[in-house]
Amino acid sequence: MPITKSAKKALRQNRTRKKRNVAKKDKVRSLKKEIVKALNLKDTEAAKKKISELYRALDKAAKTKAIHNNKAARLKSRLSKKVAKQKSR
Repeated sequence: MPITKSAKKALRQNRTRKKRNVAKKDKVRSLKKEIVKALNLKDTEAAKKKISELYRALDKAAKTKAIHNNKAARLKSRLSKKVAKQKSR
């Protein structure tokens, strides 16, 4: 356990930041699952609506360094390709 005052404060900050980061990652994961589920059900309209929410969540998570910028870009690219492919069928 931390002994000094600054170490105690750092621990509090780390716990707070971890909660925030985990919440952002969970949001991204749940939206991604919803999009994949909609695509599996051939519901492209629902997937298109959710993909804009996912873009926003990914951008926020990447901006605050909860996830890496390239990971956010990669996820956006892959899911938009899946939606476009589903739309063309």
